[in-house]
Amino acid sequence: MIGCYTDCCRVQGRGGGGRMRGGDTTGLRAYNERLVMHALLQAGMLSKAEIARETGLSGQAASVIVNRLLEDGLLVKLDKVRGQVGQPSTPIAPNPDGAYALGVKIGRRSVEAILINLLGEELGASRVRYDAPLPEPTISTAIAQAAGLLAHLSPEARSRVVGLGVAMPDEIHAWSAELGLAPGALDGWRDADIAGAFARATGLPVTLYNDAAAACAAEMIAGHAIVSRSALYIYLGTFIGGGVVIDGRLYRGEQGNAGAIGSMPTRPAGPGTPPGQLIHAASIFLLERELEAAGIDPTAALSAALADGSGERADAIFDSWAEAACAELSRAVVSALSVIDFQEVVVDGFLPPSWRDRFTRRLTAAVERFNRSGLKAAPVMAGSIGPMARVLGAAMLPLKARFSPDTDLLVRSGMARDPV
Repeated sequence: MIGCYTDCCRVQGRGGGGRMRGGDTTGLRAYNERLVMHALLQAGMLSKAEIARETGLSGQAASVIVNRLLEDGLLVKLDKVRGQVGQPSTPIAPNPDGAYALGVKIGRRSVEAILINLLGEELGASRVRYDAPLPEPTISTAIAQAAGLLAHLSPEARSRVVGLGVAMPDEIHAWSAELGLAPGALDGWRDADIAGAFARATGLPVTLYNDAAAACAAEMIAGHAIVSRSALYIYLGTFIGGGVVIDGRLYRGEQGNAGAIGSMPTRPAGPGTPPGQLIHAASIFLLERELEAAGIDPTAALSAALADGSGERADAIFDSWAEAACAELSRAVVSALSVIDFQEVVVDGFLPPSWRDRFTRRLTAAVERFNRSGLKAAPVMAGSIGPMARVLGAAMLPLKARFSPDTDLLVRSGMARDPV
């Protein structure tokens, strides 16, 4: 279901979202069109009269806008609803093929791409793994994936692609040592014109997003775990990251640091040693190292595809890693709850569902061991999207930018609730 737009991005190319100015006739018309599209994407289908009530537009204005959107192919008429009081009504609904968007996730271990329609439904996807995210081959691979998905569309459908979102870590150049690479191996990312390269190759407007923020956006848009107006979102990827939801909105902060949970300090290893960072205590690259050291394929273990009888050994290694990770992550969670009154903590990531659920239960237990006097309880919940969260968020956010009247990404209507 398509909703609203977030400011966790940088844009290259034409297009773009933003709140319309009422004094500009063209801008006001576009804003009202977004109001109608947003109402329908939230509700699924509405009559013209219901659209007028939902948007606050006059019946005549709503009818004119709906007719224009029908002509543009963004909306479709459904069969008349009979048997109710009064004249039969004709429901109006978003046309799934009225618009499309592409998402690309550039990660430390793989590149993923996805094509979705106006309803956020997946039409095609691809994934390429690599040993290291070296800049030039990684960007070339990602562009080839995006171009391959676009090639499946007809020329008319291709003209309806509203944009391409790219989700990636903010400082991918800084992790050579953690990935076992030579110093400077990733320095090319510092000055890489990523948005420009995609825009030149596809002709689409391109937006860059932080990968963990994009995952949080996917949970807000398409998931069902974030049901409160404030939430701490944690994504367990190769490196741990997160997102912050405040007052029902995805919050990035004035400097873009909100949700940078991997940078939170951890306990010093010993007397006289400086504190570490959570990224070196609760990230999946540490689990991958332990699996590899035991002779277990990390890719197979993390996709729950072990077929060689090593499942029990992998489970034991996971439990050991999770115990250590939760010991530090729980401290970060309680610290965050002490600063911001989060109503829930949501944990998702690149883990099989059974491991994700076990991690969530272990984190809950670790949090409960702290003295939390003066703090309200915040349940720890498992996310609902999983490994596809980052690339799905990257694809959904350009649709938000095009069809939402609001500049913020909001928790979906009917989902956000205040504590009882």
